[in-house]
Amino acid sequence: MASNGTSNVSATGFEVTRPGRLAAKTAFITGAAGGIGLETTVLFLREGASVIMSDISRPALDAALAKLSSIVPSHPGQVKIVECDVSKEASVEAAIAAADEWGGVDIVFNNAGIMHALDADAVDTTDKIWDLTHNINVKGVWYGCKHAVLSMRKHGKTKGSVINTASFVALMGAATPQLAYTASKGAVLAMTRELAMVHARENIRFNSLCPGPLNTPLLQDWLGDDLPKRHRREVHFPSGRFGEAVEQAQAVLFLASDESSFVNAADFVVDGGLSKAYVTAEGPAPPAPKNNVV
Repeated sequence: MASNGTSNVSATGFEVTRPGRLAAKTAFITGAAGGIGLETTVLFLREGASVIMSDISRPALDAALAKLSSIVPSHPGQVKIVECDVSKEASVEAAIAAADEWGGVDIVFNNAGIMHALDADAVDTTDKIWDLTHNINVKGVWYGCKHAVLSMRKHGKTKGSVINTASFVALMGAATPQLAYTASKGAVLAMTRELAMVHARENIRFNSLCPGPLNTPLLQDWLGDDLPKRHRREVHFPSGRFGEAVEQAQAVLFLASDESSFVNAADFVVDGGLSKAYVTAEGPAPPAPKNNVV
């Protein structure tokens, strides 16, 4: 069996080898210690990529790496972890430079972000929360994009894919305000479109992932046990359920792969139809897919 693909047995009895969708590519992922970032790491490794996992927490990265050893014990790519504070350019530059020994990055997934519990409306959001949110959610994405381009140029890449995590809240309003977060995600959409135009002739694609509400710690910890707060959101889900991180990771895999070669500057919405809904259906929610990481 080839070392950079998957294998099965055909009807004729001969082994069939398929190169992974990301075979021979190197990916850099921020916020990789959990949620969408970790689910994406699993899929990328299974599809043949070498992955640099970055996160602000080294203990969380160590724990994530331990999980990977049982989830994808044998994969054709390589993986390593790098501690990174995306709000600091020098930290992002150094983390992406860790890909130099593998020939530089082909894929960058700027996924790290925060949604602070003290985020509020125009009156109650403080400068401290606004600046903290934008330093991570906007500057962090900018730094990731900047050093993705520089790495791709340095290593003579003829194509590349950068995926930036925005949110469906950048596309529609809500009366449950989280102003700093929403504004930061709107900035990600605008920045991503601009960069897609600037770098299109270099064949470096930039797309935004716009997740709907997810069953991940970022949102679930924020909602907590406040049932009215939770119900106020759930009533708008067409399917009657939160999304799962693996459903976002599958979208990132497509945007990272050459299958999406003509997808550029897209606001790639993965929200279960929430942003298109007016009146939602009644009845029990269908089952959600299982995440790879528990």
